[in-house]
Amino acid sequence: MRVVFLEDVPGVAQGGDIKEVKNGFARNYLIPKNLATPATHNAVQRVQKLQNQAQVNRVKRLEDMKELAAEFDGSQISVEMRAGSSGRLYGSVTNAIIAERLAELTEKEIDRRTVELDEPIRDLGTYDLTIKLHPEVEADISVLVYPTGMTAEEYAESLVAAEEAEEDGAEPVEAEAAVEEEAESEEEQDQG
Repeated sequence: MRVVFLEDVPGVAQGGDIKEVKNGFARNYLIPKNLATPATHNAVQRVQKLQNQAQVNRVKRLEDMKELAAEFDGSQISVEMRAGSSGRLYGSVTNAIIAERLAELTEKEIDRRTVELDEPIRDLGTYDLTIKLHPEVEADISVLVYPTGMTAEEYAESLVAAEEAEEDGAEPVEAEAAVEEEAESEEEQDQG
C-alpha cells in the first residue's frame, strides 16, 4: 500500500515521504496513529506542503536539542542510593533514574532512551555517560552514585582521599573505613 507519511517514523520514512509499505503495517499502525495516510490524489498534492513543514520541524528540533545539550554537557548529577559496606547498591541506578535527574536539572522532559547505559549501575562511584538527544547531538555527563547517610560532597571527598592514598602507595583503608562506618551506622539506625 502506498502511503504519505505525515510525521517522521524512525527507521521507516520521514514526514512527507511517499512510500510503499505492507498493508498490515499501514492499516494497523501508521494510519490509526495518524503517522501516515493512504496516497490518494489529494494526499499526494499535499506532500510538498508536508515536506516543507517536516523540514522546518526537524531543524527546530535539532536546534532545541543543541540548546538542551549545551545546558547539561559536562555537568554532574548525583544519585543517592542505599548501599552495603562493600559499596554494592541495594537496587540499581537505571537510565530512567538518570533521565529523571536530568529533567529536574533542565526542567524539560528527557526520554530515558536517550541515556546510553549498557547495564544498570550497581556500585557506588562516579560514572561517565553519553546522552544522545538527537542523531546529530550528544552530551557527556558524569553521574555520582553516593550512599544514603552521606552528602554527595562528603562522598566525593572520600573518593578523592581514597585516590590520593592509592597514589601514595598506601592502602585506601581510611577512606573506605569512613564509607563503611557511614553505611553501618545507617543500617543500625534502620534496624533500631
